[in-house]
Amino acid sequence: MGMHLDRKVELLSPAGNYQAFIGALNAGADAVYLGGERFGARAYADNFTTEEICQALHVAHCMGKKIYLTVNTLFKENEAAGLYNYLCPFYEAGLDAVIVQDLGVFRLIREWFPGLPLHVSTQMTITGAGGAAFLKEQGAVRIVPAREISLSEVRAMKEETGIEIECFIHGSMCYCYSGQCLFSSILGGRSGNRGRCAQPCRLPYQIYAGQEQILGEGYPLSLKDMCTLEYIPQLIEAGIDSFKIEGRMKKPEYAAGVTAMYRKYIDLYYRQGADGCRVEPEDLDMLRGLYIRSEIQTGYYERHNGKEMITLSKPGYAGSDACVLEKIRTEYLHEPPKMPVRISVEVKPGAPIRVNVTGEHGTTELSGDVVQAAKNAPLRAEDIRKQMTKTGNNCVTVSACEICMEGDVFVPVRALNQLRRDAIEAYEREVIRQNGLCDKRAVKNAKTEQSEGIFNRPNKSTALSPSIDCLVTTYEQFTAVEDYGCERIFIESDLFIKEYERIISRAFDSKAKGGRNKAEGCIYYLALPQILRKRDERYLQSLTEKVREAKGLIRGFLLRNLEGLSYVRNLSQDYAVIPDTNLYCFHKGTLKFWKDYGREYTIPYEVNAREAFHLAEAAQELDMRTTLVAYGRIPMMVTANCLRKTAGSCLPHQDERRQIYLKDRYQTAFPVIINCEHCFNTIYNSVPYSLHTSLKEAKRVGADVWRYDFVMESGAECAQILAGEFPFAGYTTGHLKRGVE
Repeated sequence: MGMHLDRKVELLSPAGNYQAFIGALNAGADAVYLGGERFGARAYADNFTTEEICQALHVAHCMGKKIYLTVNTLFKENEAAGLYNYLCPFYEAGLDAVIVQDLGVFRLIREWFPGLPLHVSTQMTITGAGGAAFLKEQGAVRIVPAREISLSEVRAMKEETGIEIECFIHGSMCYCYSGQCLFSSILGGRSGNRGRCAQPCRLPYQIYAGQEQILGEGYPLSLKDMCTLEYIPQLIEAGIDSFKIEGRMKKPEYAAGVTAMYRKYIDLYYRQGADGCRVEPEDLDMLRGLYIRSEIQTGYYERHNGKEMITLSKPGYAGSDACVLEKIRTEYLHEPPKMPVRISVEVKPGAPIRVNVTGEHGTTELSGDVVQAAKNAPLRAEDIRKQMTKTGNNCVTVSACEICMEGDVFVPVRALNQLRRDAIEAYEREVIRQNGLCDKRAVKNAKTEQSEGIFNRPNKSTALSPSIDCLVTTYEQFTAVEDYGCERIFIESDLFIKEYERIISRAFDSKAKGGRNKAEGCIYYLALPQILRKRDERYLQSLTEKVREAKGLIRGFLLRNLEGLSYVRNLSQDYAVIPDTNLYCFHKGTLKFWKDYGREYTIPYEVNAREAFHLAEAAQELDMRTTLVAYGRIPMMVTANCLRKTAGSCLPHQDERRQIYLKDRYQTAFPVIINCEHCFNTIYNSVPYSLHTSLKEAKRVGADVWRYDFVMESGAECAQILAGEFPFAGYTTGHLKRGVE
């Protein structure tokens, strides 16, 4: 029956509202993840009020189940300031874990609520053991890795780190690596990082190679839904700790029905092993009738990408089967069964009233007020029984109530009710304790961190001209930037390896001549790939060798992911590190997180000028440098799937110079860079991002550095842009003025 059978995998289900929560529990979920009224990556789900979450926690814990709260968006400064008060009631009520994307929020929760387990959202794009181990060191207890990693990578992450691993097993699939998508944000201002994705990936596109159409209009960015029901044995034996069902935006019937089906086959596996865990065709048909696209696939566990994963012709959902929905409603969408208990009450004049609550989990006993002799109308046994069998919203039902009375007595009804509530709650607390779960926690007051000041407050950075850095992707760009002269050149690491001899020769020659900077010439950094995975270990070894051969030429690294940070930390020499735009420093808390590892950061694309100003101001207080990208191509998506492969023309490394384009319904062309070395695509915005007409707003940000990112520009175009002569007809200023919701 394989490995990892000393513990059973957790089945984790989605709940967009209270009815879905109840349905998932009744259907066999071990845990439920849900969002509150703020900070969840499904802003358009019904979501839960604070009171509903606290009630749900009590119900779940009495049933031996857990609840994880999604706090998996990027926070603005004023939102981070409100996080403590938002989380307090859930922490006090025994919340089992919180799912986090924002590194600054991760840091704040760790400090404010040290007893609250932290789960790392798939939005953090963790693709390997290095990033997972780093976050474990920071206090994470569970990782939800990128959905694109293979089963062997999942197994390696588990074996190398020992951290809990939670993986998606069913539901919708994003085309982009989660956390690396700006498509909806840049085109419409609805940020997926803020839970407001407009799903442009479900719209029709064409694919072009140069001027040749290689795929007619279809839906090349729309992945089929994941269904791994037939794959359960392999997933369990890979060491996954939690199976996660996607779907907080979907119906309660979906949450319950899918949960019930996976519960059936997980239990079957543990009873009969892999050979006995054969999925019946009618069960797969049932799943297809539950808010799922007409075609299904098993995700990335055994394939890196492929046309067979794409819903080219039908991106929408098929209608749900009415009979299936009605059956699920009848079977699961009702209040969960309550625990039967017996209550005995002893009432004697001059003695405290005593109540015993007895059930499967033992007996709790409480005493109340001293019983008084009745002066007028004595209390009847039936009056006591009536009050003692009321259970309201409690998780118990009274199956029997025995009253032992002596003489004529009087007890106020209010006192009886309070004693019943206290006794039942004491019993429920004992149930929760026996279930190994938390009932109540005490919290300490925490001082929340808030930004102060107004947008045009004096800032010492604005008195100085920012220094100029450049990022280069081709050797032609490198020579153009070298000739222009700037403080630092960020060389894409792929280029550094490919053109190592020429780059080293020119760089040392430039340093010997002093370059434009007569003190020492230019400073060189490497920009690590946007995605690093297990398959890149040999590549990183080669890069390390080249960096060491360069004898001190490379001074630091631009990071696009936490795998990159892990790589740099493992180098024998200390190097400067700078988080790039997609490591999302949105507020001061994130700057404080990164200050432990470097003295610089890059302003994300999704903040506006006012927000960027406050970031730069906060960075000054922390003695950190701020970089603002002044020109570049905004990466809209970084994808494991390949548009060239989807179009049926994937030949690795062949004809890479032939530009691939994605065209939408309006014939807007989005250039695509195919990276065969690391096997990912980057889809860029249709026009360059440039602040050359917004210099006033850009300068008011107060950044220490302006960086020019060159991706597909010629050397001559690089020189023009640096000289202030913009060579293209179209451009965008991104979110500098508008920002995101």
